[in-house]
Amino acid sequence: MRTKTLYTDEELAIVNAVENGEYVSLPIDEFETLKRSLKIAASETIKQRSKRKAISIRLLEDDIMKLKAMALNEGIPYQTYITHVIHKITTGQVRVS
Repeated sequence: MRTKTLYTDEELAIVNAVENGEYVSLPIDEFETLKRSLKIAASETIKQRSKRKAISIRLLEDDIMKLKAMALNEGIPYQTYITHVIHKITTGQVRVS
């Protein structure tokens, strides 16, 4: 029977270091300062990554009609559907051959 690995090597090294007393807690004021700065950094990252920009493209009328039909089938507006499909392609969730 195969045993299940609980920790990666990196996680195990951290657990061992904590158990051996190599890490100590930050004073609460330093912890709160660090936590605030990390929250701000995370918020700014999300804000930067979720900016939208309008573009204009020309498509064949037949393609637009097909996209509208596909969007209707999914129950969402066609422009939202197009955005969704493009996002899937750019994030590698769908491969285009």
